[in-house]
Amino acid sequence: MNRLPLLALLASVSAALADDPALTVYNKNFAVVRESVPLDLKAGVTQVQFAGATEQVEASSVILRDPAGKVNFSILEQNYRNDPVSESLLLSLNEGKTINFLVKEQNKPDRTVAGKVIRSGHMAPIYFSGGNYQQQQAWQQSRQALSQPIIEVEGQLRFSLPGQPLFPALGDDTVLKPTLLWQISSAAPAKLNAELSYVTGGLSWLADYNIVAPEKGDLLDIVGWVTVDNQSGKVFNNAHLKLIAGDVRKDQPDDGRPMKAARDGLMTMSGSTANVTEKTFDEYHMYTLARPSTLHDRETKQVEFIRAAGVQSQRLYIYDGLKTNQQYRGYRAEQLRQDPNYGTESNPKVWVMREFKNSEANHLGMPLPAGRVRFYRQDGEQVQFTGENTIDHTPKDETLRIYTGDAFDIVGERKRTNFRVDGSNSNADESFEIKVRNHKTEPAEVRVVEHLYRWVNWKIKKSSEPYTKTDSQVMEFRVTLKPDEERVITYDVHYSW
Repeated sequence: MNRLPLLALLASVSAALADDPALTVYNKNFAVVRESVPLDLKAGVTQVQFAGATEQVEASSVILRDPAGKVNFSILEQNYRNDPVSESLLLSLNEGKTINFLVKEQNKPDRTVAGKVIRSGHMAPIYFSGGNYQQQQAWQQSRQALSQPIIEVEGQLRFSLPGQPLFPALGDDTVLKPTLLWQISSAAPAKLNAELSYVTGGLSWLADYNIVAPEKGDLLDIVGWVTVDNQSGKVFNNAHLKLIAGDVRKDQPDDGRPMKAARDGLMTMSGSTANVTEKTFDEYHMYTLARPSTLHDRETKQVEFIRAAGVQSQRLYIYDGLKTNQQYRGYRAEQLRQDPNYGTESNPKVWVMREFKNSEANHLGMPLPAGRVRFYRQDGEQVQFTGENTIDHTPKDETLRIYTGDAFDIVGERKRTNFRVDGSNSNADESFEIKVRNHKTEPAEVRVVEHLYRWVNWKIKKSSEPYTKTDSQVMEFRVTLKPDEERVITYDVHYSW
């Protein structure tokens, strides 16, 4: 099993300023955090407590080191506690004890009553890693019943709190935030700002692209945003942010499935803003935000990372009339080639696609991270939404073809006119008629795609229109239709095996 070494993950965050946190965020809910921790070590063993980690830190990923390499120390033991003080936790610490409860009633003076905590109702979280669903459901119902507190007041049991509990002072071993505790061994006293790095969940990012076309024509204006989402339980003040785009392998603790995340990688694209620079990093691409930024907990933050104008594009109309029935899922080619009913259903929709090249000559040329693309067209002084889709990670100089919807005024019709199979001589003949109608007020070119699905050996015996073979079992007709014109395409194909 391939795993990305932790040190490789951590390497990308080491260049930030020592006093400010640095984040490298991957686009599938995890990140690498680097920040400075002041240490005051004595000779021998020093107990150190750090309450600044996230709620979703992967404790086994923690690296604590002297970035200057001058102080030698070792961590004898590390403990991670993520059960911060809450009412139910304090009730659990007082089970079997009698405490006071403050009772507030309308139009009556406040008073206190004494109650013995029989059951606190505090339940630590449990994560299932498989098993029978009914068993898990029964276990959850049992836990729900156990989550009700039981308090004894004046010899009677109550399945609720009689008032606001008043607890004694906290002990030294309680924690108010998720906390890392270290026992650090040092041969000599030392004061230093150590570097703490770790992997955490709860941080992710994605890209969004807004594309505006003019009222007439196909020149595009493109604005790209990165949206960083912080659900980690921690505020990162004045953080230096890097974003990784690509498909990084990372095992997940919940179910072990691989998680897509990131490709890193110095090139600033001509159409990009000064907010973000991009470079190749290992097999991925890295996007670095130029300005430090504060990420509050439960906050999403957006930064513009690309702005390009005058991008050449073209709108394509594609008619792929073959409609495949789900009943044929799993059929082998040997079964399909002799089934007379396969391929007879027709799809009338004509797809609308937008195509452009991600090149410097086309005012782009920056590796584009995967994300959602929204299309708009100018309508006078307003813009109107015309469709959206998603793109995968796209290297520079590649062409993007994005489906935006179905044409309203262009329709297709496909039917089979002949089918003959000769099993004894291992061949078959099939004929089709395809009609494409343009109800628009201007001409339109339609690309009619046909799949030669019966077998890999085929020959077009007759065709009413010229065609292009686009791969071993696909051909394409390109027809230009005048306003209100219908074009009929026919062809005969011969298969042999």
